[in-house]
Amino acid sequence: MGASVQNSIPRRDPALVMRLSRLGSMHQCRLSFMRVLTRRLANENWSFARPVFDVDAKGVGHAVYTATGPSRTYSLVAFAHDLPPEERSDRVIATAWDATFTLFDGVPTADDIERLSHNVPYQEAGRVNEKSLSVSRANRSVRLWEHMVDALAKGDQPDVDKVVSVGYLMRTTAVYGSGKLGAADHETIADRPEFDAPFQAEMLSVFLTRAFVRDMINHMARARGGAQAAELALDIAHGLGIGNSTGLGMAPFLINHPVLLNNWVAAREEAIARVRSLNTAQEAEANLFRSLFARAQVLVETWRSEHPVQIKKLVALKADLEKVEAFLGGDDLTANSPWDRLLNWTSAALSEEGQELIASLILEPYGELVDDLSPAMSDHRPDAFRILGTMSVKSTRNLMRAGYAQALETDWSAQENCARAWYVSEEKLEPRLGERFEEPIAEYEQPLSPGRDVALAFADLKTWDDDAPVSEFLLNHPEHRHSIRRVQINACAPYSEIQDNTICADMMPIDMLRYKLATFGATHFDPRSDRWLRICMFGNAPYPEELTPENADLWVYPDAEGNS
Repeated sequence: MGASVQNSIPRRDPALVMRLSRLGSMHQCRLSFMRVLTRRLANENWSFARPVFDVDAKGVGHAVYTATGPSRTYSLVAFAHDLPPEERSDRVIATAWDATFTLFDGVPTADDIERLSHNVPYQEAGRVNEKSLSVSRANRSVRLWEHMVDALAKGDQPDVDKVVSVGYLMRTTAVYGSGKLGAADHETIADRPEFDAPFQAEMLSVFLTRAFVRDMINHMARARGGAQAAELALDIAHGLGIGNSTGLGMAPFLINHPVLLNNWVAAREEAIARVRSLNTAQEAEANLFRSLFARAQVLVETWRSEHPVQIKKLVALKADLEKVEAFLGGDDLTANSPWDRLLNWTSAALSEEGQELIASLILEPYGELVDDLSPAMSDHRPDAFRILGTMSVKSTRNLMRAGYAQALETDWSAQENCARAWYVSEEKLEPRLGERFEEPIAEYEQPLSPGRDVALAFADLKTWDDDAPVSEFLLNHPEHRHSIRRVQINACAPYSEIQDNTICADMMPIDMLRYKLATFGATHFDPRSDRWLRICMFGNAPYPEELTPENADLWVYPDAEGNS
């Protein structure tokens, strides 16, 4: 890379970045976990195999897919089931699925598979051990599965418009790791190089699941059609990802992991700042950006949603892309701090959806400059953050004013500002967001409103002497411990807090879900309400046996014909 760096441009202000509307407009980028995974797998020349595929004509059985790297082998153990349509559900409390999986540490023996077969298909009702790194399940797309099996069985290819409108053949309803259901704790594998970025075990599980789904659709077509059956065309197979149905559970995760949230946002913001600080760009870098911008336009054209909020955002995004196209027609992007100029222009000319797409795209020509940031997105602290009890009350108040100004200015006595309450449903065991003044849920509220809680702590601090240690305050007010901890975390992790009210009447939980899923690398966000959405993972990616350093990274952007 021959571009020069000018005086360093700082990261964007948390007060700008950490607003819910902007977090809910984020897009995948080079640092997204799926792309970190495929780059590593290709660069380290991992090999893949399918030593077992024992599935009958009804689609019942099991398969094993292995991924072998420089030091270790991991295996996806997949169980296929014949699920009646009336039992198919995306709810967390479902008890049966079309397929269930575990990512196994090593190569499973026949005894391992036998043991897993009595546990993995039952998910929460079963148990695995430390040899399992993740446990997951998936359901077929009702809209696409039968159409595709029927077409292939007759020797035809499926309707491409139907394929594009759905984007996946199966969607996961959970991919569990980190000790869930007896699986290995993340700490036991965190020192492995292949897992130095977050959620790499889970992403590897989904990557291999996509190969299983492709193989299953071809198998089911052959079972029905015999010799006349056709194999799924490569260009159609490449366009298919793995769907995911995600609900409110992801929102508490972000609030409950402030350091991890900070690390995710800070890494992307540092990458953006590094690229903005370039004084010039090589012609090849500018041309790559232009090429990927055109491919991003294709990606947006295939993005479907029926939710009014996302429909409105898509209309604005398409208009944004037309503006960017016009801008690029009059700029060669090689001189006069081109990327900083471009982002400054987008901040005034485009919607947040468009601004964040371009912010992600400017990173693409600069892997050598930004890819080293991915390990920093993890949180490998050996201990939980400990409150600094010697901090003075005055210093604590000052931190609150600096990091929580909006919360301190909010009238928390107004019903519209505290209209909601987060709780866990006893019946469904799912995070819920209820109406505080319409349901008897206040006593079950989870501490998921940091702004309000900091404001309450600030109010109680007003009567305390400036020089008193905050530990003395907490001895008298232990109910504020979690707030003081967050305030001190925010002082050294400035992107750790969402700078919006998470319990107000017009809050959109899907903004939090969108942010986390974009960081994973998802595309085609399709809200189904303000509280859950569907997405696509690894759409357009190469399959394991095709993976090379040349195709391992930019697969997320389809080419001008819509292919990977």
